Amino acid sequence: MTDIALTVQQTARPTGFPTADHFRFAESRVPDPEPGTALVENLYWSVDPYHREMMDGDFALGAPLEGRALGRVTESRTPALREGEIVFHRRGWRTHAVVRPEETRSVARHEGVPLSAYLGILGGTGLTAYAGLTRVARLREGEDLFVSAAAGGVGTATGRLARLLGAGRLVGSAGGAAKVAYLTERIGYDAAFDYRAGPVAGLLAEAAPGGIDVCVDNVGGEQLGAAIGALREFGRVVRVGTVGQYNAVRMPPTPFDHALVVEKSLRIEGFLVRNHLGLQDELEEFAVPHIRSGRLVLDETVVDGFGRIVEAFLSMLRGGNTGKMIVRGATADHLD
Repeated sequence: MTDIALTVQQTARPTGFPTADHFRFAESRVPDPEPGTALVENLYWSVDPYHREMMDGDFALGAPLEGRALGRVTESRTPALREGEIVFHRRGWRTHAVVRPEETRSVARHEGVPLSAYLGILGGTGLTAYAGLTRVARLREGEDLFVSAAAGGVGTATGRLARLLGAGRLVGSAGGAAKVAYLTERIGYDAAFDYRAGPVAGLLAEAAPGGIDVCVDNVGGEQLGAAIGALREFGRVVRVGTVGQYNAVRMPPTPFDHALVVEKSLRIEGFLVRNHLGLQDELEEFAVPHIRSGRLVLDETVVDGFGRIVEAFLSMLRGGNTGKMIVRGATADHLD
């Protein structure tokens, strides 16, 4: 193991889209764990849309950034963390992290499941989709579903889990013909459209002429407004995120007929996955057998090398990924 640790730090607050100049890599010696802690060498890193929102004030300038990561315990000074153990934690965007047991979750490896899945379909991404469908939407078998940003991490997970949960017609939006084709040809969406091809309300009406029962919204704005208009009576909107507005200098409005919320008895509910962490075991019990059987496929865009983590993040913000964007370290391969 190298003696040099790398961290990514934010150098300035962006206006609009961030650039590589808003970050820097800082070197230091690999830290020594104190009593009650352990040293983790990170193997996989997650870059997520919510990081952009945190750049506006939550991330401290000149300090290592927060993020989800998987790593191997290389030195431990606590009996709660064994050397060699693989753990999930949130001290990412660095090659090495000193963690306390309460800051980690041991990864229970399942035979036939790649380690990267624990940042994707079995990680916060999949847990967001699962909680949104089963707890917030309370999806019932046969109900029709629209997913915005359906080719992203949460979008692909939502589509695949919804299909396994017995959803009826699946409709998704994405940016570009290749992603639209991926949704219908690879994931099993019944219809999909490029949201840039015209007014979204018309595109959604064409893809779901009979309306929808549930919208899982990752975007906000025009797509959210169109979905509200397409909902049937007792329809539900699950608000996951607003990635379409994270880089906006001015927040665009979400135009829709507010009277529809009352007239159709609609429910619009947002949630944070951190309030549903107790579903982790349930998610794994549901998903792992389907991963092993091949019915549940991992949708990932993998970037190799910690030195490319900023590049991966900026690419993800501009839609350069299909499925979950993951950064893989040089020592990760042999663990699968």
